[in-house]
Amino acid sequence: MGIQITPSILAADFANLDRDIAAVPSADAIHVDVMDNHFVPNLTIGLPVVEAIRKHTTHELDLHLMIMDPDRWAPEYVEAGAESVSFHVEAAAAPVRLAREIRALDAKAALAVKPATPIEPYADLLGEFDKILIMTVEPGFGGQAFLDIVMPKVRRTRELIAGTGRQIALQVDGGISERTIDQAIAAGADVFVAGSAIYGADDPDAMIRSLRARGDAEIHHNHVH
Repeated sequence: MGIQITPSILAADFANLDRDIAAVPSADAIHVDVMDNHFVPNLTIGLPVVEAIRKHTTHELDLHLMIMDPDRWAPEYVEAGAESVSFHVEAAAAPVRLAREIRALDAKAALAVKPATPIEPYADLLGEFDKILIMTVEPGFGGQAFLDIVMPKVRRTRELIAGTGRQIALQVDGGISERTIDQAIAAGADVFVAGSAIYGADDPDAMIRSLRARGDAEIHHNHVH
């Protein structure tokens, strides 16, 4: 399958979320950043807002929980309407049990890791997940610069995924734009969270289509060579 672009509403206007979500019909999913002011310094939105977003869009909701105690909260976000939930391995007490709980509720489970967290200790767990999310900025704030130093980890994660023999998506989040997406694709990522690049554009949906076209061309180029 081709690449997927999931716009982050962290860069949208929180007072006009329904308008800004409606402005990106080409999105593969809507990426929703949940921050608790404990795991990360920022505070964003919680369950009531996710429930409200669910009523206003038919898009898949791709939740990224940057919170303490995801073991307790992640299943509630599935019940609030999320089709995919990423939780941080740095915060989870029992990541495999939680992944199985999320998948038992018919949602996709994703393992998220911060830039400084190595993937290797979790190599044996990857088969429990539908997606691995590698942060390409420190989680907590939108609009940060892309960390290209994380690309070797993305590459190693892609190799570990290949070793599972399963179809597991590899998502990157942070600083993704027309300038940086090629590097991330070359490293093996196939799902891209973009916030400022999309919502800062004159036409957010055109930017999604541009990123996807750029990504598909890069994948084709890599396969040809």
